[in-house]
Formats: sequence, structure tokens, C-alpha cells
Amino acid sequence: MIWFYCTCALLFILKTSSAVDTLLPNQTLKDGDTIVSANEFFELGFFSRYRNVRYLGIWFKKVDKGTVVWVANRDVLLAGFMGMLKFTDKGTLQLFSGNNTLIWSSQPSKTIANINPVAQLLDTGNLVIRDNVTGDFIWQSFDHPGNTWLPGMKIGVDLVTGIQRNLTSWKSRGDPSPGSYTVSMDINGFPQLYIANMKDKSRWHRRVGSANGVGFTGMRGQGQSGFYEFETVYKTREEIYINFTSLINSSFSRMMLNYQGNFRQFVLNSSKWEEYITPFQDECEIYGVCGAYGSCNINNSPVCTCLEGFEPKVPKEWSANDWSNGCKHEIPMNNETGYNFSKFSNLKLPDSRDTWFNSTMSLGECEKVCTGNVSCTAYANTDIRDGGSGCLMWFSELVDMRDAPQGDDSGQDIYIKMANPTFGDKKKTHLKVTFPVVFVVVLITLGLILYAWKKKKNSHDICEDLELPLFSLDKIAKATGNFSINNKLGQGGFGEVYKGVLEEGGEIAVKRLSKTSRQGLVEFQNEAMCIAKLQHRNLVKLLGYCAHGDEMMLIYEYMPNKSLDYLLFDENNSSLLDWPRRNHIINGIARGLLYLHQDSVLRIIHRDLKASNILLDSNMNAKISDFGLARMFKEYETEANTNKVVGTLGYISPEYAANGNFSAKSDVFSFGVLVLEIVSGKKNRGFTHQGHHDNLLGHAWRLYKEARPLELVDAALGDSWTASEVLQAIHVGLSCVQHHAYDRPNMSSVVHMLGGDGALPVPNQPGYYAELTKHEVESTSSMLLLLGSVNDFTITQLDAR
Repeated sequence: MIWFYCTCALLFILKTSSAVDTLLPNQTLKDGDTIVSANEFFELGFFSRYRNVRYLGIWFKKVDKGTVVWVANRDVLLAGFMGMLKFTDKGTLQLFSGNNTLIWSSQPSKTIANINPVAQLLDTGNLVIRDNVTGDFIWQSFDHPGNTWLPGMKIGVDLVTGIQRNLTSWKSRGDPSPGSYTVSMDINGFPQLYIANMKDKSRWHRRVGSANGVGFTGMRGQGQSGFYEFETVYKTREEIYINFTSLINSSFSRMMLNYQGNFRQFVLNSSKWEEYITPFQDECEIYGVCGAYGSCNINNSPVCTCLEGFEPKVPKEWSANDWSNGCKHEIPMNNETGYNFSKFSNLKLPDSRDTWFNSTMSLGECEKVCTGNVSCTAYANTDIRDGGSGCLMWFSELVDMRDAPQGDDSGQDIYIKMANPTFGDKKKTHLKVTFPVVFVVVLITLGLILYAWKKKKNSHDICEDLELPLFSLDKIAKATGNFSINNKLGQGGFGEVYKGVLEEGGEIAVKRLSKTSRQGLVEFQNEAMCIAKLQHRNLVKLLGYCAHGDEMMLIYEYMPNKSLDYLLFDENNSSLLDWPRRNHIINGIARGLLYLHQDSVLRIIHRDLKASNILLDSNMNAKISDFGLARMFKEYETEANTNKVVGTLGYISPEYAANGNFSAKSDVFSFGVLVLEIVSGKKNRGFTHQGHHDNLLGHAWRLYKEARPLELVDAALGDSWTASEVLQAIHVGLSCVQHHAYDRPNMSSVVHMLGGDGALPVPNQPGYYAELTKHEVESTSSMLLLLGSVNDFTITQLDAR
């Protein structure tokens, strides 16, 4: 029956208007009338998939007229045949039902004064509203895709307007209502598309992959055919998107996300649609099914194998067809063995969320840069056309790879860093040495262990124990211009931070320990121990260290957008952080904290979470930094007590400041303060208001109780914010700063709440919120040190009372 309605959609289009492609102000389109593009390829009008249920949409006019490519009123059905589309003189399309109820309207992406608007259906299938004088687009249907991707349409993010261009499946084959699946772009690294199941937001349903010029890496049938050209556009402060064009005028293509979550591409051939790409629909399409360094091949049994030179991390699990823990190098990677790169061909490139790329570099230049970066794990071309170009480098384990089918060239070459194979031969030789030699080696080893034990308080030894890469002082001095004042990024209790550029390429941040800072040495050692083993995209990366005489330095990845406080609390810079960026930062911090508290090898309490310790990379991804005050917990530990409170005024939780008790909930409190600061653009410490003496937490609580929470929103956000998202963030922030630790959610719950999963609990009053009189403020300065209302320095030794 469904097929009957699909193929007979034409029966419910009452009549066809003359071939006009425009609507002028105050003109209407009634049910039965249509607008046709100039090339007569596309038609706009009313259609049905079920009897008496109407939609306003765009479909192909001459080719398979039942193929709809865009629907306006997907969320609100139009009953009966009395619908009407009106075009106002303000440049807005409005869809009314028979009883004159507005059920859909176009929302302009920008406001233009004194416009002369016209609505037009372009030859591309794009319905646009433009100024007839300047030609500027005011609104376009391509900014609001349905389930179909047409040539010229962008899938990605507009960083200026905040528009997210995603595909959303239909509910069923014949129901255009929004379905369960979306195709979205992930911009945490080299842009890639993924399919998400809206019913299961915790994981990706499937990863489409990154565009390589001719298609998507690893998508079957999409080798170098020369039919289509794919482009990845990355403008840091404007937009990031992927689009495609047809290279043969006689052909036409469309991509579609069907209601089952399959991403398919069709080519027009003699007035018929033929499937050009047959999507994989097998076990290998499950995201990350083979774990790190594993590759999936549906023709193998089992489907997962470790790449050559790798072996299962947990052999017992692997033999039981549990591949989730993936593979590891057969020969461990370290500086003593040396390393080279092994080429693996015709693979779907791995998840590109933790990558760096440059579209103008050659593959040789890419190898050189990757070789010089100790964190680089692999590299490949970004574009495979004409022999390949561009550089894409990975900085974490490689996940979600599969072998392209035999005879299919849809995969790509990737070069993976491996231990020098000659070291493996040496290992075999060492096994054959005589007992006396072994004995001597054991004695030497024991001597070295004893020496290291005696020197364990030395930071150099700590870094060596953690197997951190060693940078020479000469190399760091050259990179920083001999620690030039022009390269100085900042200063803290530990010493100074400098920007550096390595000779082989790559920017770094150098944290230089002050020779006069005894406390800085402790923080230096603590930071090295805490962060060396951590790997997460929302934590700053420790690349290595430098130790030479009295000089001790930690080498980090460089963050070009500096710290969150630099942008958030600056009147001139705060406008650079629109709401989509701020919301992205909030979610990034939450994921980083969740990793520290729950998912990392070590359970770590940061104890100094604040805006200045949130760094921002080139994509405005949040990176938690500065682990000098962090504490590592054992698996069974949930809280600890200290007689010396450390942290930063304005972010310290009540139980920690008053009694020295700290736990993961202490970090949650600091996170809540951060969220409210990000929403408001105001610092908690030093916040003032004409009507009361509350700090920022108290002000937010007051507005919440009075049902005026949106008054907290930073004016610098303009109209970039969405009320539902801001309300959600304020609610989460207040939940995190509740006075009692047991009332606060853990970070797992916070991440779920920010994702819109489940109802938000009603928060209780926050800690440090009560109104104080001027006399009380002046007479309780010692208490205000704990309340975070006087200074903004970091406390390194404050006795709790």
C-alpha cells in the first residue's frame, strides 16, 4: 500500500501552472499551482504521500516525478487541499492551512533593510529568497536540507549564523516527517560526515568518512571515476562544509539518507535513477568494530584482523570475537628503537577527529612534519586526485578502518608510524645471548634501577620514567627565539610560557620552570605525572620535556586561540564567542572532565578548573590544561581531605574551602561556575549588580527563582543563541554549584543533560550566593577569600579553618 501512495503522488497534484520560477511580494501559491525552475528540472508545489495530508515541497519535474528532494512542513502536517503559500513584502514565505493557521515560515539567515525581495526556484533545486537589486540571498532551502543532498548544497556548519546543515531521514518510505537518522559533520579535526541514530545519542551509528576529492574514503564504488568532484572547505571563522559537483553536464546526481539510515547516491541515466554507490550494509559498518589499529573485512572470518605489525591487546577477548580493545604495536614504540612508516593501501581512512591537516602540502612534506612530531601516529593525503595532495596527520590511535573490497579502489593509502623493524631482529638476537652476558645485563639494570630510585625526586627522572620524549635545550631555544619576550604567552607561579616553532614545522607551547620557584617544581612534577598518560581531544597534549642543568620545561601543543578567559571576559573579543561556539566549549569541557573522573587510566581530580585553564585550539575546541594542582585517586577512592586548600578564588567548592574535603564533585562545582560564566560573559569573582550584593551564582539563582533566567545571557551573543539550549545550560550550571556535594550531579549525568537526554532535576540553592551588606563585605574579607570575591590568583597554600 505504501508503494501505491509513493508512485501515485502525481494523482494528488491538482494542476500545473505556467512555467514561472519566481514569486513576487504579496503573491500567493495555492494548492494545485506550481513554480518550475527555468531549466524545468525542478518543481515546487503541494503534494501528498497519504490521502488528505499535504506537504509543500520540491521534486523533479520531468524525471520520476515521485522523487521529492525537499519538504517545508516536515514537522507540521497540512490537512486537506486548501493550503496556501504567501510571500510577504518583508521577504518571508508563510505557509497557511485552510483555516488560515500559520504552520510554517522561512526564517531569514540575515536581516537586510530596504530590500526588494523575490522568491525563486533555481536550476539547482534551491528555493531562495533574494534581494532583486543586490542579488544577496536572504534565505535558501539549501540551508535547511531534508533527506536529499543535491550538487552545490553544503553539508556542514556556518560559524557566523550558527546554521547546521544536516540531512535528516524520513520517518518511513512514504512519510516525510523527520526520522531517526541524521548525517552531520564533525569538525574536531579534519571534517568528516557521520550518521547518528537520534534514539541513541551516545554513539555514532556509522561514519561516512572524510571527503577525498572524488568521494568519501572507503565508500564502495567511489573510486577515481572522474564523474564527481568533492570539496572540503575550511574557513576557521566563517564556515566548514563539504559539497560536491557533477563534472559531466549530461549527468545528474543526488545523495539520499533513507529511513533505514543508509547513505546512498544515485545517478540519472536515460530518465532513470541508477544507484551509483551501493552503501555497505554489513558488520564492518559498525563504528569502531575492530578497535584501535584493527581493520574490518567482511570477506574474512572473523571480520576483524590487526594490521600487519600489530597484535591484539587482549588475545583472549580477540579469540572470543570481542575486538573492542583493538590492537597494539608488536614492537613497542620508543625513542631508542627509532621508527619508520609502513604503507597500508586501499583502506578506509580512520576516524579523523584527532587530526591536523594542510591542503597545500605534499606527501613528502607531510612525512617530514609527522616524523618531527613525536605525537604523530600516521599521515595520508587529504585529496587523492591527480596523484594525491594535501597532508592529514593523526595524533592518537587509529580507529574505524576497513579494507576496500577486492577490485574496488575506494580506499586510500595511509602511512602508519612503526618501530624500526631492525629492532625486532635485535630482540631475537638478545634472546640467544649466553648466561654470563644476561647476568651482567641484569646487574647493570639493577644498578640503573637503584640509581633511578635514589634520584626519584628529580623531575628529569620522573619524565624519563613516564617515557616522555626529550627535547634538547638547543632545539627549544631556537624554537622560542632564545625565549624572546615577543614569544612570551603568559606567566604563573611555576614560571613562564613561551610560543615556539620547531625547525621541522609545528607550533609548540613551552612551560619553563622558574629557577626560584620551589612550589613550581612540585607542580611541575605533578603535572608531568598526571597528564603524561592521558589522551583525550578535550585535554591539552603533553608532547615532551626538556631537562638541561637547572632548566626544566614541559612541551605542549600550541593553542592559537589562547585561553577562554582571554576571549570571554574581554569586551572586544567576547563577540568572537557566539552561542554555538560557547555551547561547543561547554560540552567539550564536560567531556574532558568525564574522561578525567571516569574513563581515563587514572582517576584524576583537577582542583583548579577555571576559564584561564581552558585553552582553545584553531577550531575553538576546549582543552583542559594546567594539571599542577591535580590529584590522582585510586580506583576505590572517592574523596580525600587536606589541610592545605589549593585552587582559584571564585571556583572552589564550599566543602573544600571550609573543611579541606575534595572529590570529583569539587570539580563539578568549578564546572558549574564556568558554565554560568560562559553564558553570562561575567566573572563569578568580582561580579557586581546595582540591585543586590550577590555574586554571579547568587544572581543566576535569583533570576532562576523569579522565572527570568534568560536575563543572564551575555549581550555580546546578539541573536546567535537558542533559548532552549541556553536554558538547559543555565539549569545544568545551577545544578553543579549546589551547596552540598551530594546534590550535585556527576559528570556522566552532566554530559547526558547537556545532550538533552532525560529530564533536568530541580536545583537547590548554590553555595556562596547569599546577599551581603556593604558592612558585611568590608568586615568579612578573610571569608571572601574563600568566596572568590576579592582576588583572582591561584591559591597554592591556604590553611582550611
